[in-house]
Amino acid sequence: MSTLRDRVRAATIAADEPHKRPTVRPAETVGGGTPDELHVAERAEGGQTTDAVLVWLERYAGHFTAALPSHVDNQSFFAAVRAALPDLAPCTPASLLQALLTCARFGLVPDGRHAVIRREGATAVFVPMYQGYVELMYRSGRIASVHVGMIHAGDEWNYEPTAPVPLDFTHRPALELSREKRGEPILAYAFCWMNGGARSQVVILTREDAEEIRDEYSQAYQRAKKSGRDDSFWHTHFNDMWRKSGLRRLHKVVPMSAELVQLGRADDAGETGQTQVLHAPAEDAQALAEATAAHQAAEGSQELARLGPLPRKRTQPKRAHSRKTRKGRGRRR
Repeated sequence: MSTLRDRVRAATIAADEPHKRPTVRPAETVGGGTPDELHVAERAEGGQTTDAVLVWLERYAGHFTAALPSHVDNQSFFAAVRAALPDLAPCTPASLLQALLTCARFGLVPDGRHAVIRREGATAVFVPMYQGYVELMYRSGRIASVHVGMIHAGDEWNYEPTAPVPLDFTHRPALELSREKRGEPILAYAFCWMNGGARSQVVILTREDAEEIRDEYSQAYQRAKKSGRDDSFWHTHFNDMWRKSGLRRLHKVVPMSAELVQLGRADDAGETGQTQVLHAPAEDAQALAEATAAHQAAEGSQELARLGPLPRKRTQPKRAHSRKTRKGRGRRR
């Protein structure tokens, strides 16, 4: 049976150009992939670091197999993981494990389009992109089509909320113009058509709206700003975050699946430094308990005081509550 490391390599080796193939260190040179060996390997070069991380992740191969939904192409997922690992090797093992498991449980590929695993200091964070939200909207079975776009200064558009659908909103991109003449984006919008033929409200966000959302809700942006860095997603992928903000506002006016609600919570948890895998879908309580136990085991195995522990909730979720108890707790929040 192939190992997790074998599957990751198999998914990517064919696409690698010969002169770009990483130097792979044999597994026996890193022993069982202990945390100490893993972090010693961080000082090695590209391929060696990646190999050490894969050896360590091999311990949890069963969790990834159980987490990935049947409709997700395993090769695509593992190829994306393999491509991201060189940048993620300095992350704490626990944060890397929980970020990848969270991504797998949502059935999103960390390919930079649907989701990204990014590094914030020594912590790996799962970041769903706006295409990931769209993917889950389609999976809900309630949405016929989703439209997310940006209006540029040179485009032709009209928004008249009191007009009948679909005349209330029109957008004709000036694709015949050069990028310079078409101008900068001035608005982001999102709407969807339901399976029953109804159309949702059109959500429109100005750049100022997006900046207000960023400043109020993005702790990652605030941390980067205070540190004098410009590497948060709001810095590097502003337009994508602008679109995602429009989609998340759209979710307030259309029926959402439980999975979409969980995705939003996991997204928010990443912003606040909380453990995201606790918000990821699980087949049952036991599956969630196993994922949480894997995270805790990885966390406990580290002796990296200089990096500090992965932030997590102060109390662990209880697995057995009556429905009445859960509702009562919800009212007290």
